[in-house]
Amino acid sequence: MLNLSFKKIIHPLTKYFTFGALAITLSPTAFSSPSLSSLSTQNRVNYRTFFGACPSRTAGTLTMDLVRVFEESRSLRDVKKHILDERIDEKYFITDYQIDYDPYERLLYFRFDCPVPLMKVQIYKNAGLESYEAILVENGQLFDPTYEVLLRAEDKISGDLPYLAIPVGDFDSELQHTIAYLIRSMEPRFRQYLAEVILNEDNELTIIMSVNGQPSSVFMGDNLWADKVTKLQRIIGFLGDQDRVPSIINLTNTEKVVVKFNDRQ
Repeated sequence: MLNLSFKKIIHPLTKYFTFGALAITLSPTAFSSPSLSSLSTQNRVNYRTFFGACPSRTAGTLTMDLVRVFEESRSLRDVKKHILDERIDEKYFITDYQIDYDPYERLLYFRFDCPVPLMKVQIYKNAGLESYEAILVENGQLFDPTYEVLLRAEDKISGDLPYLAIPVGDFDSELQHTIAYLIRSMEPRFRQYLAEVILNEDNELTIIMSVNGQPSSVFMGDNLWADKVTKLQRIIGFLGDQDRVPSIINLTNTEKVVVKFNDRQ
């Protein structure tokens, strides 16, 4: 739930900017834009920020915009109205935020939270002749691919994101949250094996993995995906201890798991 509050902050560091975990002492006029510099010096406020997992570039731009709005009216209500009217949370990939003001110290405090990207989504339409991409994030929302670009530019994510391929007519909010929950529930080491997740028109899920450089296809069927992922992780863990990677794992029937290996193994 988005939160905008007005309360007194008791903190001695009233002239610090915080980017992620980094605090830098700056003057109140640092980072002034032309619109800010035209304001009266008496109207200026100090501010502190916590960007969390958000791209610093966009979160910093957003901060300056909200400081400008606040300095014009000294009203958190106006700041909130600006956020809602301009749909700023969507434009800047914000999933949660908190803004507080200490009138005694003339200190604004901004805290922004952004979600972790899970997968690149390849959504097909017109019998697979056309497609478009998005980023599936941990809360089940779809973000513009620019989000990944911004995070990589700041080294906030590393490694490749797995792909999710899905027919456009099947992808709704409930399915987004189901897939996001499924990926979040995977152990971090196991998640690194994911290369692609495919959902066909019959709602049957297939997982393509790359384990120690060897491909492995996992057929999950159309139900009980969370339970099957738990079994899959145990299978890969057990066979990994034996340096064996199955080429096919069939989990469509939870009572009868079929594992096949290449002849070379």
